[in-house]
Amino acid sequence: MAQYLILIYNNEAQLATASAAVTDEMHRGHQHFAQANGQALRGGARLADSDAATTIRTDEAGVQTVADGMFPETKEVLAGYYVIEAADLDEAIAIARQVPAVGGGVELRPIVPS
Repeated sequence: MAQYLILIYNNEAQLATASAAVTDEMHRGHQHFAQANGQALRGGARLADSDAATTIRTDEAGVQTVADGMFPETKEVLAGYYVIEAADLDEAIAIARQVPAVGGGVELRPIVPS
């Protein structure tokens, strides 16, 4: 079995103005996802909004700069993640397709074993 990271991207501006019904539906969707895929889940969490992010950049000379904000400037931001275990990529894709991502999508990446 291999482990995969499902990165969940959402549009924060869209979610900030969403009705309670829309956000409740999204939360129920995540609860349903966790119940349906509990045997594959190895972890996961919701992340704080992007305005809480801190970026540390290192230049070619090794000098680091710390700044408020996200690394990329995009409309869709990393909002949460799941760590799953699956037999192969096809199974991981089938699981990842079930993740609710209002106004966004998910990215699936294999975790390199240590």
